[in-house]
Amino acid sequence: MVFGQIVIGPPGSGKTTYCNGMSQFLSLIGRKVAVVNLDPANDALPYECAVNIEELIKLEVVMAECSLGPNGGLLHCMEYLEKNIDWLEAKLKPLSKDHYFLFDFPGQVELFFNHDSTKKVLTKLTKSLNLRLTAVQLIDSVLCTDPGNYVSALLLSLSTMLHMELPHINVLSKIDLIGNYGKLAFGLDFYTDVQDLSYLQNYLNQDPRSVKYRKLTGELCSVVEDYGLVSFTTLDIQDKESVGELVKLIDKSNGYIFAGIDASVVEYSKISVRQTDWEYNRYPLALNILNHFAAVQEKYMKDEDTED
Repeated sequence: MVFGQIVIGPPGSGKTTYCNGMSQFLSLIGRKVAVVNLDPANDALPYECAVNIEELIKLEVVMAECSLGPNGGLLHCMEYLEKNIDWLEAKLKPLSKDHYFLFDFPGQVELFFNHDSTKKVLTKLTKSLNLRLTAVQLIDSVLCTDPGNYVSALLLSLSTMLHMELPHINVLSKIDLIGNYGKLAFGLDFYTDVQDLSYLQNYLNQDPRSVKYRKLTGELCSVVEDYGLVSFTTLDIQDKESVGELVKLIDKSNGYIFAGIDASVVEYSKISVRQTDWEYNRYPLALNILNHFAAVQEKYMKDEDTED
C-alpha cells in the first residue's frame, strides 16, 4: 500500500507552505517524500517537485488558447488531467514503491465540493496504485475572527467532506498568527470542536449587517450540526510539536500506523489508540484534546484576544 495526503483549501490558506514544511518534517522522521504539484497556476514552488502538472498543461496557455479566465482555466486543466490520467500514473508508479505522497492542489474550492474531475482522478489513482489518502483541508484561522466567515468555512468543510468521500482532517492554519487578527468571540475550543452554534447565531444577531440573514444563518448552522462531521485541529507549520500532532492524526486516518503489520482486529484496535514510537515523540504533546487547545490558545493568543 502507498500512503499520502491531498492538500486542499481556499487560496491563501497556506497549501504550498504546508507541503514544503510537511515534506521537510516527514523527511526528518525517516520517510521518503514525493511532492506532486497539481496546481497549474503554481509557478513559484519552494519545494523540490517530484511531479509537476505544468509538464502536461499550463494555466496561462489554456487561458490564452481557450479564452478562459483563471477559474474556468483551472477547471479545464483538471478535466484535461482526468482525460490524461495515464500520464500521471506513469509518473507516480516508479515512486509508489517507497515514497509517501503529498499532492498540492489548486485553491479553487469548486474542484472539491461540486466538480467531479478531481474526485475521479483520485479515485483512479487509488485503485491503480493502491493509494491510501487523507484529505487535509486548510482553513485560514483568520476566518474565526468573523462569525459569518466562520460559518462559511464550516459549510465549505462539510461540503468538501461529503463530496470527496475520503478520510478528512480540517485544519485551522496559521494559528501562530491568530493573535494578530483580532478578538475571538469565544475560546479557541469553541471553533475547533464546533460547539453549540446557537451561541454563534446570537453573536451574529448583534451585527446589523447580519440581522436580515438570521433565518438563513440558523438553517445553515443546523445543517452543520445535524451532520456532526466537522471539527478542526490547529497548525503552526513552523512548530515541530504542532506538525507532529497533525501527522499522528493523518497516519491514523489513512492507516499508515498499520502499514506492514499482520495482526488481528483486536490488535489493530490496540495499535490505533496507543502512542506510536516515532522520533518526534521526544517533543511533548498534549495529554488530551482540551489541554491541547488550551495550550495553543495560551501560546498564540493574548487574554484580550477573546471576549468574555
